[in-house]
Amino acid sequence: MGIVFSQLTAERAVATMPVEGNTQPFGVVHGGAYVVLAESLGSAAANIHAGAGRLAMGIEVNASHTGSATSGTVTGVCTAIKLGRTLTVHEIAISDDAGRRLSTVRITNLLRDA
Repeated sequence: MGIVFSQLTAERAVATMPVEGNTQPFGVVHGGAYVVLAESLGSAAANIHAGAGRLAMGIEVNASHTGSATSGTVTGVCTAIKLGRTLTVHEIAISDDAGRRLSTVRITNLLRDA
C-alpha cells in the first residue's frame, strides 16, 4: 500500500499513501484503499491509547467517499473523537495533494487486555 506515517499519537495521526498501485481499473484510488489507510491510522492511534498490556480491536468502520484521486499522494489525518477506557472513536479525513477531501472515515475500536 506504501503507507508512510509522519505523526502518530493517540489524539492525532497523519500518513500518506501513493495513488499509484492503489487504483481500481478506472484509474482512480480504490475506495478500499482509502479504508485501509484510515483503519491503519485509527487502529495505530487506538493501540497507543490502549497502552502497555492492552490492545485495540476494530469493531466498526464507516466510510463516505466524496472524491477521487488519479495521481500523486493522498493524506489521511486521524483525529480522536473519544478516548475512553474501553472504546476509542477516531475520524480520518483523507485528501489529495490539493487539499480536496476525498473520503471521511470513522473507526471504533474496543480496548481489551492483551
